[in-house]
Amino acid sequence: MVYIPGMESSRKPDAGGQRRGYVAGVHEHGSPYVRAAFLVVGALAFVLAVLGVFLPLLPATPLFILAAACFARAYRPFHEWMLQHRWLGPMLREWYRHRSLPYRTKLLAIVTMLISFGASIAFVVRPLWAKLLLGAVAAGLAVWLYRIPSRDGPRATSRKRGPARSVETD
Repeated sequence: MVYIPGMESSRKPDAGGQRRGYVAGVHEHGSPYVRAAFLVVGALAFVLAVLGVFLPLLPATPLFILAAACFARAYRPFHEWMLQHRWLGPMLREWYRHRSLPYRTKLLAIVTMLISFGASIAFVVRPLWAKLLLGAVAAGLAVWLYRIPSRDGPRATSRKRGPARSVETD
């Protein structure tokens, strides 16, 4: 099980024997070989995600989520460090708690990805078929990212207010 900071009201087991703040079913793998594979994949995803912060072609947010998932199964101290991190922690906790991304993070990822793909299409890629392929991949990734739920975006706030009412004037 993996501890998620801020999710517990106490560290005591609840009626089902689970400690609050821990995600059931997520634990270090029993095999040292599988843990080593998760550690390698997690480290590679983490390095690529850090590069993705500076190179917009790499999607940093999904890579950080992948790295955290791998570290949760390989070496929990790395996973807990990511959850406590000043910049990564809020995004990862939002993902673990609600399977959503902060709206600002999602929009920033989409915008930087589209700028990067657009620059590649305009200045780097020459064949028309490659430009069309890159455009289709960019559009698909943008739609996929946009469809990930956000609890703090415009749709979330409009749902809380209820249906729009028309105001009649005389």
